Amino acid sequence: MYKFAKMFKILFFLYFISFITCETSNLESVNDNDLVNLIQNSKHLIVLFSKKNCESCDKIEDSLIRLQEDFKDNFKAQTLKAVNSQLVRAYNPLKEPALVFFRHGVPLLYDGTVEDDAILHNFMENREPVVKELSDETFEHLTQASSGATTGDWFIMFYTTNCVDCQRLTAIWEAVGAQLRTRLNVARVNKNDLGRETATRFNIKNAPEFIFLRQGKFYRYEIQKFDIKSFVTFAKDWYKNATPERVPVPKSPFDLLVDQSVEFLKRAPEYATKILQDYPYFFVFIALGFGSVILIAFITYLKATKGSEKKKVKKAK
Repeated sequence: MYKFAKMFKILFFLYFISFITCETSNLESVNDNDLVNLIQNSKHLIVLFSKKNCESCDKIEDSLIRLQEDFKDNFKAQTLKAVNSQLVRAYNPLKEPALVFFRHGVPLLYDGTVEDDAILHNFMENREPVVKELSDETFEHLTQASSGATTGDWFIMFYTTNCVDCQRLTAIWEAVGAQLRTRLNVARVNKNDLGRETATRFNIKNAPEFIFLRQGKFYRYEIQKFDIKSFVTFAKDWYKNATPERVPVPKSPFDLLVDQSVEFLKRAPEYATKILQDYPYFFVFIALGFGSVILIAFITYLKATKGSEKKKVKKAK
């Protein structure tokens, strides 16, 4: 009886230890509100977007648990998980599981194998954002596009700040840059702001749009797939199947003014329609104002005419 009681205590103790171990071997969970705050204020942050009853999610979590100390030692990164988060769509269109490494708020979507060494190596290599930000002032200097691309090949995304698809591509585009960093440069240009002239130069109409610069020519990415593998494959070899275009030389201020004037005239009916829809009385006020000007001018003319006729009558007398 004594032996049975002792054995029971030992089994209970082992069960209690295993229970505690299981409870503490999970990543710390975070809700969306706290996660947004952490992303904005953390230098480095690693987040696993997970969901319940997901074996692939559990496999990644097990790997991250083993790597937590390495992350802290190498770049003082906190490792968390967000279960059934609404934010996952902003970083991975395929949803959970999604492993995202935030560097100063810039997300990198991990796209490698679920192995400790592979994850650690990827994050160590990309502890800073990879994608370069180009503007009208820096584009030609950095890319040397019209002179034959002496700085190497460039894969460029044109985006706008109000484009939802562009925002969702940020983590994917960083992953593309991470995979191609030893082969070429990956960058982006804000087509409606600091990259407006560059977008006009390459006849960029929409967002997102992508071009691949190589040896004085550029190739448009017109494939309707915005995943990491498709982008990387295009940059490595598939661009040869696209139609090459000669890189246009940078336009002069006069050329830009002419282009902007032509573009405005083309879109004038569209602008007029929008104004009419948003402000239905706008043209009524214009018509009334124009009519008032004509009426005043006509009255002034009549008064002037009568005055000149009276002077002529006085002179005749």
